[in-house]
Amino acid sequence: MVMSLRDALRLADEMELDLIEISPKAVPPVCRIADYPKFLYQQKRKAKELKANPAKVVVKEIRFGPQTDDHDYNFKLKHAENFLKEGAKVKAYVFFRGRSIVFKEQGEILLLRFANDLEEFGKVEMMPKLDGKKMNMMLAPKGKKS
Repeated sequence: MVMSLRDALRLADEMELDLIEISPKAVPPVCRIADYPKFLYQQKRKAKELKANPAKVVVKEIRFGPQTDDHDYNFKLKHAENFLKEGAKVKAYVFFRGRSIVFKEQGEILLLRFANDLEEFGKVEMMPKLDGKKMNMMLAPKGKKS
């Protein structure tokens, strides 16, 4: 309920509790009548709980060769689809061995096709990038629509 500061302080004093300002920038400011030490204890406990349960980010890797066959590609695509549905990130990479590095365009095309096929389950977090003998790409799961 809305009341003047003087009335709120008097009410809190009658209850032998404290008037705690919750949201000072709201119009009018939001306050609450509570036991201040207990309020601080609850705030610390909530912060500790949030800190103790951080979201664990799981990264699953899928490896391709520059000339991966269609059957192998589809097999790995289904695995990646399941990983994204479970909420894990997918790191897809093409590993070039020996002279196969000359097919780096083929590797990039393969990764872009992979991202395009998984478009409805995840979004590209990092575009294909050559890093030594590997061409990496990261996919993150799409947020749940409520």
